[in-house]
Amino acid sequence: MLKYSKFLGLVVFVFLFAMCNQKSKNESGKETILKGSLDIAVDETVKPIVDDQVAVFEGTYYGAKINVKPESEAEVINDLLNQKTKVAVTARNLSQEELARFEKSKIKPRVTPFATDAIAFIKSKNNNDTLIALKTVIDFMQGNSNTGIKGLVFDNPNSSTVRFMKELAKVKNVPSQNVFSFKTNEEVIKFVSENDGMIGVVGVNWLSQPSPSMVDIVKKINVLSVKGLNSNEYYSPTQNDLAEVKYPLARELFIINCQGYNGLGMGFGSFIAGDIGQRIVLKSGLLPIKTPARKLQIRNELLKDNE
Repeated sequence: MLKYSKFLGLVVFVFLFAMCNQKSKNESGKETILKGSLDIAVDETVKPIVDDQVAVFEGTYYGAKINVKPESEAEVINDLLNQKTKVAVTARNLSQEELARFEKSKIKPRVTPFATDAIAFIKSKNNNDTLIALKTVIDFMQGNSNTGIKGLVFDNPNSSTVRFMKELAKVKNVPSQNVFSFKTNEEVIKFVSENDGMIGVVGVNWLSQPSPSMVDIVKKINVLSVKGLNSNEYYSPTQNDLAEVKYPLARELFIINCQGYNGLGMGFGSFIAGDIGQRIVLKSGLLPIKTPARKLQIRNELLKDNE
C-alpha cells in the first residue's frame, strides 16, 4: 500500500510538472505587443523605410519577428479586406467603402499616419533638363501626344503611383502608348538610367534610401523639380519642401492594424509613431508626422578653459 502511494504520488508530481512546463511554453509563445511573429503587407514603393523600422524594432525587442511582404497597393488592400494579412503599410487611407466592408466583418481598423512621402519624377543624367510642369505630365496621362514626353515608366499597373497619377489626371486608364511598367521601383530606376528621355515615376523613398546594389545606379539619374498646377515655382521632394507643403506630389503613409487585439501590430504601430520611429523617418529623408523633440542642456555658468 505504501509503495502504491509513493508510485501514485510520483505520477501526480510528473503530471503537474509536465502541465506547468507546457503552460510555461504556451505563455512564452504567446504574442504580445512586443513579442511574437507577424507578417506585414507593405506597399512596395515605401519598403525601404519599413525595413529600417523593422530592423530597429527587432533589435530593440528580441522576442519580436516581423516579416515584410512587399506588394502592389491593390494587393495590399485586397489582402487586408480578405483577412489574409492583419497589418499593412499603405500610401493612402482606407476609403469609406473599404471601412464599411470591415464594419460588416465586425473589424475596426486602427489607422496611424506616420510619415509624409512623395512621388518623384526621374530622368537619366544624360538629359540636362531637370524641371517639369505637372500639367505636362497630366496632359500626357490624358492622351495628349504633343507634350514632348517620350514615355512614362511606372513600377506596376496596380501600384500606388499609378493610382495617384490616374486620380490626379482624372482618368480611368493610362495611355496605351508610350507607357511602360515593370514590377518594382528598382527596375524603373535602372531602366530610366539606361534610356534617355524616359521619365520614371517612383516613390522617393527608393531614392533617399537606395539599397547597396542600387547606390551607383541612383547616381545616374536626376530627380526632377516639379511645378504644381497652381504655382509658378518648381519644387523638389525634399524634407523642407514637403514640410512647407510646396511639393505637389506629396502623400501620407499609414500603418493599418486589423488584429483586433493587443498584439505585435499594435506594438509596431506605436513604435513607428513614437519618438524612435519618427527619428528613423527623419533620418530616411521623408518627413515625420511628429517632429522628434530635441533636449537642450542649459548651463548656468560658462566653463572656463584650462589654462
